[in-house]
Amino acid sequence: MAIFSLTKGPLRLDVSSLGGTIEGFWLRELPLLRPGKKNGVATDSSCFPLVPFGNRVSGNRFVWQGKEQIFEPNVAWDEHYLHGDGWLGDWRCEAQADDRLQFTFQSDHGVYRYQATQTFHLTAEALTVTLTVTHRGDEVLPFGLGWHPFFPLAPQTRVQAAAKGYRLEREQWLAGDFCERLPAELDFNQPSPLPRHWLNNGFAGWDGVACLTQPQAGYQIVMETVPPAPCYFLFVSDPAFDNGYAFDFFCLEPMSHAPDDHHRPDGGDLTVLAPGETLSLQMVLRVKETIV
Repeated sequence: MAIFSLTKGPLRLDVSSLGGTIEGFWLRELPLLRPGKKNGVATDSSCFPLVPFGNRVSGNRFVWQGKEQIFEPNVAWDEHYLHGDGWLGDWRCEAQADDRLQFTFQSDHGVYRYQATQTFHLTAEALTVTLTVTHRGDEVLPFGLGWHPFFPLAPQTRVQAAAKGYRLEREQWLAGDFCERLPAELDFNQPSPLPRHWLNNGFAGWDGVACLTQPQAGYQIVMETVPPAPCYFLFVSDPAFDNGYAFDFFCLEPMSHAPDDHHRPDGGDLTVLAPGETLSLQMVLRVKETIV
């Protein structure tokens, strides 16, 4: 595992070759993402990529164009093939400049055979991450992209991200029924605090823009996805599940598709790629200092 760093103005970024993870993103000494442990474990990082799709496929199988595709679990603590395999693999740094890093990863086994590229571009105001996947398999398949960033959580933290509904959570952390009515504590169409209990839901009807305000630390992050991602996933852990968790971080995960879209007609918002075709998604984290 190697760590690569970029610094521009007040912003600093660390990226690991293992998992293609962000291991730290700071405004001077203030962490804009939860500082990674730099231990090679993606779930202990600041952010990891979701490729060739995000979240879980119920039953670890789906039928596409008349053929059943079957996944094998890829982590010890979950029965599912979780978040693809890019976050678990070795990425190669192909290019490095004073404001840019470019990594590639290739997966040659399982249902999905692909090559992924992840580019990090840092300016004095923003981090732009571009994730691209190229289908290297032999048959047409549905693909998706996204990221799993961990943001600091404080009592003053406010989140604003448009949604027209959300999916309930069912057994094994799978996405369940869709609800058009958002309960008050899960309505982030206006800046709102996060609940202090387990939250693990996908939100639909997003416009690809989210505003994360940290008034106690004097900054705001505007997340923007290009093209606009239709779904974001919100995760708040709980001490009953995560020993030692102190409601000190949350995840707002931009995704190009909804969880378990493999089981929806025509793959839902997944993008169908023929061999050799490519899908890209960009996430911009724009940082604005505010008055404490």
